[in-house]
Amino acid sequence: MVSGMLIAPSPRETASALHGADRAAGELLLASTATATGERQIELVVPEIHCGGCIARIERALTQLPSVTEARVNLSTKRVRVRWRDASPPPVIETLHGLGFSAHAGDEAQGGRDPVQGELIRALAVAAFGAMNIMLLSVSVWSGADAGTRQLFHWLSAAIALPTLAYAGQVFFRSAWRALRRGQTNMDVPISIGVLTAFALSLYETATHGPHAYFDAAVTLLFFLLIGRTLDHLMRERARTAVRGLARLAARGATIIGIDGERAYRPIADIRPGMRLLIAAGERAPVNAHVLSGASDADVSLLTGESAPVTIGPGDDLFAGALNLSGPLVVEATASANDSFLADMMRMMEAAEAGRSLYRRIADRAARLYAPIVHLTALATLIGWWSLGGDFHHAVTVAVAVLIITCPCALGLAVPMVHVAAARRLFAHGIMVKDGAALERLAEIDTVFFDKTGTLTLPEPVLTSRDGVDAKTFDLAAALGAHSTHPYARAIARTAPHAAVAFEAIREEAGAGVEARQNGALYRLGRPSWASGRAMNADDNAVVLTRDGEVIARYVFSAMLRPDAGVATQRLKDDGLAVEIISGDHAAPVESLARELGLPAQARATPGAKADYIAQRTAAGAKILMLGDGLNDAPALIAAHVSMAPASAADVGRNAADFVFLRESLMAVPEAFHTARRAAQLVHQNMALAILYNIIAVPIAIAGYVTPLIAAIAMSLSSILVVANALRIGGGKGAA
Repeated sequence: MVSGMLIAPSPRETASALHGADRAAGELLLASTATATGERQIELVVPEIHCGGCIARIERALTQLPSVTEARVNLSTKRVRVRWRDASPPPVIETLHGLGFSAHAGDEAQGGRDPVQGELIRALAVAAFGAMNIMLLSVSVWSGADAGTRQLFHWLSAAIALPTLAYAGQVFFRSAWRALRRGQTNMDVPISIGVLTAFALSLYETATHGPHAYFDAAVTLLFFLLIGRTLDHLMRERARTAVRGLARLAARGATIIGIDGERAYRPIADIRPGMRLLIAAGERAPVNAHVLSGASDADVSLLTGESAPVTIGPGDDLFAGALNLSGPLVVEATASANDSFLADMMRMMEAAEAGRSLYRRIADRAARLYAPIVHLTALATLIGWWSLGGDFHHAVTVAVAVLIITCPCALGLAVPMVHVAAARRLFAHGIMVKDGAALERLAEIDTVFFDKTGTLTLPEPVLTSRDGVDAKTFDLAAALGAHSTHPYARAIARTAPHAAVAFEAIREEAGAGVEARQNGALYRLGRPSWASGRAMNADDNAVVLTRDGEVIARYVFSAMLRPDAGVATQRLKDDGLAVEIISGDHAAPVESLARELGLPAQARATPGAKADYIAQRTAAGAKILMLGDGLNDAPALIAAHVSMAPASAADVGRNAADFVFLRESLMAVPEAFHTARRAAQLVHQNMALAILYNIIAVPIAIAGYVTPLIAAIAMSLSSILVVANALRIGGGKGAA
């Protein structure tokens, strides 16, 4: 039962873990980790999770197990996280198997591949092969072949259809069996019944030398359904969690400085408040801490969203996840890893992601009503014809025709085809969408929140003023800037990329700037007070170039608005959406930008404050689109109804967002919104077409005027109709 778990413990660990316990419990224990509260925790991959109903069943069943304190399901990554108290693990995997879900621990089991996608593509290929070959044989039968030839071709069709259905139909048969075994139903139940009864009736007709067989109908029906299922899966699998990306920012440990000055590397779980830690340049702070000694620049974009480093020195606070850029720091831990700022962000993101996973898509909602109606209709048809005519064979034939003509093929294609066509249209406009559910949520929004830096503005600072600068002096500054990691220095270096100036004794001072010698003169590029050696008016947006302490050039920087920012925000307002700015930056630049764009704004908002504000507005009924690019925006991106990030965003931000726009222009936002609304219209049109088709076709089938073959042709035509309607999204203007 646990053969799918790929865990590679050492022989000694295996012997210890398995002594006195069954193998399943031992493997689960070895794959788990300890938490700070003394509990054990494991994450299992469960590929069959596909909807909110799966989430509810799994969480309900696992939380009822003895000693389990928490069970959380993540739909995006198809993972289940379980925590328990006792030393002996609960029967988690056995419970999942009992619910009809396979499970394994770790990513290694898949080798980086998606097994469900591979299974769907193989099943689709087999169904296509079978459908084409059976159709060729059917053409000869339809053309008037004699009885002997017809019988031979029927048996050949059966020989092709049986392995085709047995292999390609597993996708639907397994799901239907799991639902029926629990006394429930889903969309795969009528699909499976329709396919199997069409095959069984065809086999009976062939064995009794009947004139008609419907192997082509059964296999072609399966082929169309697999197209929709595969497209839907490909769209869903683009969604990925951002929590794991954020977890990669967490340090695995730190260098502890003992009372006697001895240094030792310890895992992060061993770090306690009051310990002294050494954080070298290039390392991230493992926990929240207070700086005791040293000076450095630190990347604190995780908190503020600002890409410009800040100077850190004695007396300053440093939070977990902040990146030490330029100099060693000795700090005192003020919290454990589980109580740190980074851990709080991860908890916020996990909670928001779990909440979003409960969103029920249109197709899922339709399936709950559609399946029982189909079953009852077919059953009533069978009983009615059998009771009235007494001919069981004819009654079964009519019931099978009803099942085929009502098979949710058009319904299965209605949604994914629109989503794929919309995703293709968006990609042509430089916008990537992760899954169809994001398109559905985007069409529902009534509010848009913009982060400032890197979202409304370009991610890199722009040199806007050069006071007293000639070409030679600017080449000197650009050459010095090339030796620094500071965004302002890089901006100068980018402006004169071909400057070739030789320096000696180049040195960067943490939090101040970079200096070098040339022909006996000392040049400095950095903060005005440090570069000149005397007090000067502070300007956070300016650096100076000095020669032997004399200022020879001054450079001023600013954040530039993205192209079309004003037009894009105005268009969103014209569409009836409320538009606001919410930023972690200082009040002055945020208010200046808000005045320029005519938008309300909040400044100095922490990651938690952003997520809390979104939660408050959501509770009041708002459906929010959040746009952000920084690490600090990740909880807000997940907490929002739907989210978007620029391609320049941090990895965690891009992973958290539902949409990523690849170009600099902010017109991507109204374009995505209009396309989503157009897609929603087409989805509802396709649903209406599918329902209208059933309203017309089902009574005709119930009346006995439709054979299973004609039913299959009608079903195929309805599928083609919804596909053609979905493709209209490429020719529309996109505006609803």
